[in-house]
Amino acid sequence: MDTEHTVETEEFVLPRSRRANERLHAMIPGGAHTYAKGDDQYPEHLAPVISHGHGAHVWDIDGNRYIEYGSGLRSVSLGHAHPRVIEAVRRELERGSNFVRPSIVEVEAAERFLATVPTAEMVKFAKNGSDATTAAVRLARAATGRPRVALCADHPFFSVDDWFIGTTPMSAGIPASTTDLTVSFPYGDLAATEELLTRHRDEIACLILEPATHTEPPPGYLAGLRELADRHGCVLIFDEMITGFRWSEAGAQGLYGVVPDLSTFGKALGNGFAVSALAGRRDLMERGGLRHSGERVFLLSTTHGAETHSLAAAMAVQTTYSEEGVTARLHALGERLAAGVRAAAAGMGVGDQIVVRGRASNLVFATLDENGQPSQQYRTLFLRRLLAGGVLAPSFVVSSALSEADIDHTVDVVAQACAVYRKALDAADPTPWLGRRPVKPVFRRLA
Repeated sequence: MDTEHTVETEEFVLPRSRRANERLHAMIPGGAHTYAKGDDQYPEHLAPVISHGHGAHVWDIDGNRYIEYGSGLRSVSLGHAHPRVIEAVRRELERGSNFVRPSIVEVEAAERFLATVPTAEMVKFAKNGSDATTAAVRLARAATGRPRVALCADHPFFSVDDWFIGTTPMSAGIPASTTDLTVSFPYGDLAATEELLTRHRDEIACLILEPATHTEPPPGYLAGLRELADRHGCVLIFDEMITGFRWSEAGAQGLYGVVPDLSTFGKALGNGFAVSALAGRRDLMERGGLRHSGERVFLLSTTHGAETHSLAAAMAVQTTYSEEGVTARLHALGERLAAGVRAAAAGMGVGDQIVVRGRASNLVFATLDENGQPSQQYRTLFLRRLLAGGVLAPSFVVSSALSEADIDHTVDVVAQACAVYRKALDAADPTPWLGRRPVKPVFRRLA
């Protein structure tokens, strides 16, 4: 059955998905392989289990079709089963995927990447972002001989590895001695960052941050960080997992014109296929190679890091972005969506509670209570109405496969959700509209 986005909340049930979620939890800790995909992130018993996807739409195993946002945690920016990507992958699958020596595809993929991101001089591929960012941190420590890592406290995620996870509420199993080596600085505040570098003089190996997120960098900020890193002798690392391609084909560094020492890419790079990249200055990257006389750095060495079909996917993605103006389309679609959602929220009297934030190509939304505070209860109410209207939207991050009709339908569903939101605010109690328990934050100490 295809509900075509017409199911009402009171009738919206997912019996097959509910049973499948129970099966998932019986075998897989958390019921998903990424915490952000967990069913605790959705209203209780309304977490769809996906059957398949095409373009900007996905279908759950109960037969419901959804317009999907934040596809694959921002990784599927061209839409599911994109023909150019699928064809490139299919060609390589027939030629073998992994060999005892490098494939010529590795040469071609590296050349294509460095042409796309000309601020980098060398690149090494891996399968996930955590491996790439941790390799960057290890390399910075080796190059500087310093133990501490300084990360941006305002950015939510850098790696599954101990140096970062130890700083979150989910720090169980990580020694305090490891966590003590990670310090933090606030985004946009050069004075505070300089004070941190001075306080830990000659101890900080690197500054790692996303160059931009939901707010644009203040004028001169990234250039100021570049100068601070140079003056204090530490490595500047840009985590471009999200900004890569969505800000520009060459990432935020290409858009803002500030060159980091190292940068990491992933997510959109493979359009859903597993590929990430560590890129940067030749003199740093070569420390993980063979053509130097110094101490070797175990940089990245993964069995599947150069899987040929994933590298072929990455090359197809880069070609598609370049030839089809994908980044511009993402921004245009996001601007249409943001304007529509804001107008719908204002029209229903909840413009101060449903808040759309971020760059047009990377929109998120906040659900605030009557006091203007973030509310998981109101988020639950909002997500329930979106799901009932056929919109799967943990964020409003667009893919280029969305049509203007998809955006318009989304805005209509948002307006309906905002009408219920207004009722809950007037009642000063969203509980009757929650169903059961509220959705939960990913990073929390207790299950």
